Amino acid sequence: MKNKLTGNRYIMDVGILKTELFFETDESMVFTVIDGGSLTESGYSERVETTIAEVRSQVYMIAWKEKSGATVTHVEDHKNGIIYSNATLPDGSFYTMKGSIRLSGD
Repeated sequence: MKNKLTGNRYIMDVGILKTELFFETDESMVFTVIDGGSLTESGYSERVETTIAEVRSQVYMIAWKEKSGATVTHVEDHKNGIIYSNATLPDGSFYTMKGSIRLSGD
């Protein structure tokens, strides 16, 4: 195991979007949209290949590309429960979001 995320589920809430992130392996994650707001369909789930870099203890940069062509990059600060998310959608629109991240069930 390369990182401490693998095997864990987290809830990400950036206001306009709430998702569950399940780090299935060191290279894959399943995201499930809990509340898609105006961005995407609630209930949608997808397995994506990830690139994960530990920036420092409990801070990770994670990137992936979705089937739709959307690209996402997160900086996840698990020590302080803060997430920064940047997403470019297939139509070219770009979203910069900040919110909270916590272990699912906490």
